[in-house]
Amino acid sequence: MQPRKTAPGSAMRVSIKNLTCECTIHPFMSARFLLWFGLLLTAATGASAQDDATVMRSIDSIHKMPADTNRVRALISHGREWSAYFEHKKTDNSFWQEAISLSQQLRYYRGLADVYNELGTSKRNRSQYILAADYHEKAAKYAEETRDDHLLAQSLNNAGVDYRRLDNLEKAFDYHFRALQLAEKINDLRNICVATNSIGNIELTDGKNEDAIAQFNRSLRLEEAAHNPLGIAINLGNLGYAYQALHKTDLAIDYFKRSLAANEEMKNNTGIVICYNALGAAYQDKKDYTTAMEYLQKALAVNDQVDDKIHVAESYLSIGKLLAKQGKHEEALANMQQSVNISRQWGFKSMLVDAYQALADEYKATRDFERSLEAMNHSLTYKDSLIDDKSATALAQMHTIYAVDQKDNQIKSLEHDNQVSELKRKRNVIVVFSLVIFTIALIVGGFFYIRHRNLKVNRRTLQLELRSLRAQMNPHFIFNSLSSIHRYIWSNNQEEASDYLTKFSRLMRMILDNTQHTFIPLNKELESLQLYLDLESLRCSHAFEYHINVADDINGEEVLIPPMIIQPYVENAIWHGLVHRPEKGRLDIAIKVEGRLMTCTVTDNGIGRKLAMDIKEKKGKAHNSMGMKVTMGRIELIRKMNNSKETNVKINDLEDAQGNAAGTEVVVVLPVEFIF
Repeated sequence: MQPRKTAPGSAMRVSIKNLTCECTIHPFMSARFLLWFGLLLTAATGASAQDDATVMRSIDSIHKMPADTNRVRALISHGREWSAYFEHKKTDNSFWQEAISLSQQLRYYRGLADVYNELGTSKRNRSQYILAADYHEKAAKYAEETRDDHLLAQSLNNAGVDYRRLDNLEKAFDYHFRALQLAEKINDLRNICVATNSIGNIELTDGKNEDAIAQFNRSLRLEEAAHNPLGIAINLGNLGYAYQALHKTDLAIDYFKRSLAANEEMKNNTGIVICYNALGAAYQDKKDYTTAMEYLQKALAVNDQVDDKIHVAESYLSIGKLLAKQGKHEEALANMQQSVNISRQWGFKSMLVDAYQALADEYKATRDFERSLEAMNHSLTYKDSLIDDKSATALAQMHTIYAVDQKDNQIKSLEHDNQVSELKRKRNVIVVFSLVIFTIALIVGGFFYIRHRNLKVNRRTLQLELRSLRAQMNPHFIFNSLSSIHRYIWSNNQEEASDYLTKFSRLMRMILDNTQHTFIPLNKELESLQLYLDLESLRCSHAFEYHINVADDINGEEVLIPPMIIQPYVENAIWHGLVHRPEKGRLDIAIKVEGRLMTCTVTDNGIGRKLAMDIKEKKGKAHNSMGMKVTMGRIELIRKMNNSKETNVKINDLEDAQGNAAGTEVVVVLPVEFIF
């Protein structure tokens, strides 16, 4: 909304009209009955049959929808569409009533927050600020339940605007500041702009002009970044009023002109009138009465295109005061009287207070004391009337809030009584079924206890089988290693044999230590594997090179795996693939952990499985690898113990671009344990 003066000659304040109150519904009436009952009330006040029929068709279409959150949103949307219809009939919005009732049944807090925001804004637009604040506070309460910071910031800003209208600046500041903190946390630019602009207006009202300027400048930057011309025009005007309050009139005029240009570009006549009046007042402060009169006359000319006639009365009053300063008393009195006539026609009581006060001052200046006294009496009469109206309005709104709360309490009390009766009725049924349920629980509990005990026995059996397989694994490895040492000693010199035996003894010590445990740290397994590869490389006269790659995110001290689980596949890759290559071979071992699974990939560029089998048949060897058979048995038991379908071994034959064998890839997937 564009800023406008609340009274001629007073400081301008901005009203931020945004976001969205409550209607209370008796829970023992059906929602459909409430809607039709509301329509009967509106029809009784003289509603047009056409509008009534259209609203009823809307209700029928909505009641064809399931009673879910989609219906709540449809009710809120239709309530917004027909808001003017219900306001004209001076009755509660039936769509929003049902939206509240259905949201309460569904415990749909977002629906309650949205509808209370709509109702609160509706009350505020009718100047029922006390009710509006009460409803917007309820919207904020339900918005907190949704944990939606955007909705909560919107509701808090709404409540802040209500309290600014009530001149409760401390409470208004608190709500807007909370909204600003939330909006900044989620980068909600719309609510940041609203909160910042509102805080600026609060500080301007409180006379903290420098602080207000800082807030308006921040809001202006945000509106410019969002390319919002209306927000830009509002903040430029606000800055003008702040600088005018600091008596920096030239700077104020510059901002008013920039705001005027923005409003002219939008063709916003209300904003144009406000800027003309502001410029007139500013030039009047500079005692440039000619320029001031030009702007006030321009405002009067544009007023015909503005619906709110209070601006016309304001312009006539401003012109009258300007003429009075120039000593043109007859013309001044004529313009002031014109302001009085328009204000009386449209019922602008606050404007009548100021207009009659101006007339009283002008009659006094012309020494017409009788008329001055009469005008002063009129001003005081309207001032008292305003106070009475405000008191009556506030009292009526407080009565409404009290009635709503009383009805809510009655509803809660009735609901509690019904719940107590229902509980008493169900108590006997519960007692009857409790023994049956207890008996069933005993049977089910016994079944699961026996099943759990059997599972523990089976798991223990599998662990014993696994230890037995480990016992087979280690002698097999030691036998192969001793055979290698034997061949190495006979084919090499004593110095290299000593080096080989030293590494072998270290490896044996690690094997004896590791095989005492079901799981060992990954770094220990890799250390023993590296010793084994060094021995095999010496044994094969460095016929291959190897690389072990462990993912960066793996901590070898924390990851636990079964001991000697990778070695058989490495051994197989060396003796059935790499040693038969005419050139130097390469062995790659890659390890990664995802969740509670470890994937170990052993890749060689050997001769491939098919050619290895042919060589084996030509040599007449029918021996099957004991290490591979034992390891496969271990993996099968690990799968059963952990109930892990992902545990497996896959062997892939690699080929080059021409389809020739290029080696073998073995992928082993195992469950792992962690120290922590």
